[in-house]
Amino acid sequence: MDFRVDWDRERRTGVPEALLCERKSTEQIAAIIAAARAENRRLFLTRLSAAAFSALARDVADLLDYDPLSSTAILGGVSEAGEAGIDSRIGIVAAGTSDLPVAREALRALAFRGHAAPIIADVGVAGLWRLLEQIEQIRRFKVVIAVAGMEGALFSVLAGLVAAPVIAVPTSVGYGVAAGGMAALHAALASCASGLVVVNIDNGFGAAAAALKMLGAAPQGTTLGP
Repeated sequence: MDFRVDWDRERRTGVPEALLCERKSTEQIAAIIAAARAENRRLFLTRLSAAAFSALARDVADLLDYDPLSSTAILGGVSEAGEAGIDSRIGIVAAGTSDLPVAREALRALAFRGHAAPIIADVGVAGLWRLLEQIEQIRRFKVVIAVAGMEGALFSVLAGLVAAPVIAVPTSVGYGVAAGGMAALHAALASCASGLVVVNIDNGFGAAAAALKMLGAAPQGTTLGP
């Protein structure tokens, strides 16, 4: 066995371990899923490409709730609240539709934990009126996850308009000097807006975990059964 799953992580930290599928073989992914089932555990999978999902044996793939946009999958189903469940007090704001894969990763990670979070999309500051039209709704959230690529201007503008902490998720959306998300990352790190914190580029899962910890969310449990 070339893997060891940290099943105790949720008890220690409140956030369960997720399976990063990138650079793992089909056999390794299938073996970890089998281990989760043997332990009667739910499992959240990230960066599971459509090609990697298609390469899984059908009986394994059929166990997963797969979302191709975010490249995420859930073993054991979405928690009781799901994507449309109770108000999580967490909102996700995406600058453009190109940022939705990362925004959806955050949404799915929250849904896995039983927390619903709406996505307010396409409110990049190139058309500031789009953000201002939604700002009163955004101000109702206790934590805001902001997802943006290009120059990352959304982070500072949003953090200067709301009382809630803002978690900036730079994305690799962009071209030229913005390519790879470094411009957005540096903009977030250099922001003078108070209450803005930053996770790694394209790290929607990490932003969701940080938001749950900010709220002091209690663990939801990871068993498959009742």
